[in-house]
Amino acid sequence: MLRDYIGNKRFYKRIMALALPIMIQNGITQFVNMLDNVMVGATGTVPMTGVAITNQLLFVFNLCVFGAVSGAGIFGAQFFGNKDREGVRHTFRFKLIFCTILCAVGVLVFALAGDPLVSLYLKGEGDPADALAALGYAREYLWVMLIGLFPYTIAQCYSSTMRECGKSLVPMVSGVSAVGVNLVFNYILIFGKLGAPALGVKGAAIATVLSRFVELGILIVWTRLHKEDYPYFVGAYRSLYVPPRLVGQIFAKGLPLMFNETFWALGMATLNQCYSLRGLDVVAANNICQTFSNVFMVVFQAVGVAIGIHLGHRLGAGHMRRAAADARRLITFSVLVSLVVSVVFAVSAQWIPLIYNTTPEVRSMASSLMRITAAVFVFDAFANASYFTLRSGGQTFITILFDSCFTWVICVPVALILSQGTDLPILGLYAVVQSLNFIKCVLGYIMVKRGYWLRTIVQ
Repeated sequence: MLRDYIGNKRFYKRIMALALPIMIQNGITQFVNMLDNVMVGATGTVPMTGVAITNQLLFVFNLCVFGAVSGAGIFGAQFFGNKDREGVRHTFRFKLIFCTILCAVGVLVFALAGDPLVSLYLKGEGDPADALAALGYAREYLWVMLIGLFPYTIAQCYSSTMRECGKSLVPMVSGVSAVGVNLVFNYILIFGKLGAPALGVKGAAIATVLSRFVELGILIVWTRLHKEDYPYFVGAYRSLYVPPRLVGQIFAKGLPLMFNETFWALGMATLNQCYSLRGLDVVAANNICQTFSNVFMVVFQAVGVAIGIHLGHRLGAGHMRRAAADARRLITFSVLVSLVVSVVFAVSAQWIPLIYNTTPEVRSMASSLMRITAAVFVFDAFANASYFTLRSGGQTFITILFDSCFTWVICVPVALILSQGTDLPILGLYAVVQSLNFIKCVLGYIMVKRGYWLRTIVQ
């Protein structure tokens, strides 16, 4: 029946109340990242390549933090649905402790192994002098960006907890304010405006770090001034105590989710490294494609986050049948949204690369990669919605099989074989790897339909 897959007006209003602030925040963040990318690209293709490679590595760290807060957030959402403020507070405290450790490890890894990691992306065809210059730009950018990892990490702990408790407006405001700071200082520091020196990629990194501190500052100050709206933050810093039983539960359910996000991000980094073997022009074109695809994908990705929160509330309250019915409608909604987004992105692909100061070859390649990406948006949306549905019920092992294991068992081997064992051009290689997500959709449909995720994991 159609009504099994389409909800009423009240249903979509509730979902959009969760998704829209996330969509706006992430959309503006990605939009400013895009402007950051374009501004750096205005200084030349080689600086853009160096920054793109560094951001690919930082993406792995960001997903590791996202996995950590999301893993604990499964419990936070259900504690909130169960009206357990103390449980939410303990979950937030766990995030702070664990993510601070992650941040220290991340800084250490990048400080000791930054150059070798960047060099993995500079082995393709191209001028060796350009590759060496790109390495220098990447190193310069990375060392400044390391300063911003700590405020970014703590801000994620605050934002994720607030969203899990249905408060997504303030994280949106802090995110919008931060990207505004980033945009202004990008313009000043990259190009040397208002009397400031022209710092190029280093200026872009400084602007990003400043924005991270602004975002965290707004979140902390706001929660301090509005304690009655955020009671679960009150007393969170009075001790480091988290009930051992909850720690064990989070590690059992949440730690696998963190490893899943981390290994998925590593899988994406490996795929991009495979593409880079086709030359430095591919690195630049793929950077343009990914920058803008991230802007368009925030729409159905935000719906996915809202799915996890909404279903977590349903499961925490013990409403299993309503959760199952809502899941069908939400996945359908996500797919329909992605169809609209894919058409807009495919049409825009013709003009987007023209704003970059790069070669005609890179522009043409970027347009083609964008059209391929747009064609598989519907697969990405279905898989994303299925992933958050499974995760809402604490099915972390299944999500690992569905997400990172699929990437490493299916996508990475295919990319390695085609990139290193054949002469298949980059467009064919990229299209084959991207189309593998159809298999993931079939697996997601089966897992969601079986309903193993329909359970309450908090008391």
